[in-house]
Amino acid sequence: MKKNIGQVTVEERNEIQTLFERRNGLNELAKILTADNTELYEKLVKDMGETGAKFQNWWDRMDEKYQWESVEGGNWEIDFDTCNIYLTDNM
Repeated sequence: MKKNIGQVTVEERNEIQTLFERRNGLNELAKILTADNTELYEKLVKDMGETGAKFQNWWDRMDEKYQWESVEGGNWEIDFDTCNIYLTDNM
């Protein structure tokens, strides 16, 4: 089930889209980087943690601002083209 529960501003969308793209890029880099290069590996792990925290913080801030509907086991998704927020229920 996918339900439209709100919308964010273009600026808010741009913020989460940047974090989303960065997180995906770091995940792809993690697939090819080995722990042999300790310095680069540690930098990647740190960046992944920071980006993940910023990503979650964005969702937390937007939830506080807009007070979106939620369900246990559900997730929020954003449509980057429309700025719409959807609640998905994986049941």
